[in-house]
Amino acid sequence: MEARVNYYGNPVAAKFAKYINSAGKAVSDSSLPAATQELVKIRASQINGCSFCTDMHTKDAAHAGETPVRLNLVAAWREATVFTEAERAALELTEQGTRIADAAGVTDEAWANAAKHHDEDQLAALVSLIALINAYNRMNVLTRQPAGDYQPGQWG
Repeated sequence: MEARVNYYGNPVAAKFAKYINSAGKAVSDSSLPAATQELVKIRASQINGCSFCTDMHTKDAAHAGETPVRLNLVAAWREATVFTEAERAALELTEQGTRIADAAGVTDEAWANAAKHHDEDQLAALVSLIALINAYNRMNVLTRQPAGDYQPGQWG
């Protein structure tokens, strides 16, 4: 399968990617735990059917030391016992923030639970990350970016 657009070969797409990647740096440099960041990226990518991002973030998480058990259970996190309460709150916020149209927004309960486990800076990073990964997912799904060849660290 070939992508519909070469994001780094097209000048408009490359410029957009440069700016969106810069926005991502603010999140990756935040106090939101790196493991939580990867779980959020994986879960949103699963929901959105973004194979490119699912491939990338599961490989990056494994490379960073995430266990196969936790990676295999992200999609079924509610029934799994391997996630912390803070991670579960982040995953719930991710699901609701990704499926906005399905439930008309994010519930007060999901927000309060996330706020119970994350300080204001972490919440800001979490909201930003959910918005960012959803944008990446849409870019990759729209352009049919192929998955499977990603190597951890290949984007820097």
